Amino acid sequence: MTRTYTLKRRAEQQADTRRRIVEAAVDLHGSVGPARTTLSMVAERAGVQRHTLYAHFPDERSLLMACSGLAMERDPLPDAAAWERIADRRERLRAGLSEIYAWYERNAELTGCVLRDAEFHPLIKEINALRTEPHFSTYAQVLGAKLSATQRATLRLALSFFTWRTLVRESGLKRTAAVEAMVQSIGRANEA
Repeated sequence: MTRTYTLKRRAEQQADTRRRIVEAAVDLHGSVGPARTTLSMVAERAGVQRHTLYAHFPDERSLLMACSGLAMERDPLPDAAAWERIADRRERLRAGLSEIYAWYERNAELTGCVLRDAEFHPLIKEINALRTEPHFSTYAQVLGAKLSATQRATLRLALSFFTWRTLVRESGLKRTAAVEAMVQSIGRANEA
């Protein structure tokens, strides 16, 4: 009986240590960015030795996968399934962009750091694509249904985190105004 209890307790302690390491890394990724986060920084913030960190995450890929998984678990990207049931194209765009922009608001610091670092760090780019591209491909398909090529290109611009940041963070628009500006832009894109 004692051995079972000891093994269970040890497993719980290992899971807790792993969780602390991942949470520390995610916090650092959202403040300094994943490319600037060192393993020493993660170990210090998690309150573990570097060899303990390596015991749980033998390489950068395993740590980045765990971090991106935790971030998506905490706040998953919106599900486009509900948008498909909205018949009116403009209303479907409003609903989709509103949910995506709300997600950007909640995850602005982490997303900004990850996308910045993905520009020059191949592994970060790869893992970000693995976690987000399937969602954004679905968004483009669902929200881009029955749009012209020019409108789909404008939709791609509307889906960009950088567009949201320019409209909301840098220009001071409210989310609803930013969404409406992009819906109008997509609608007018066919007129040009």
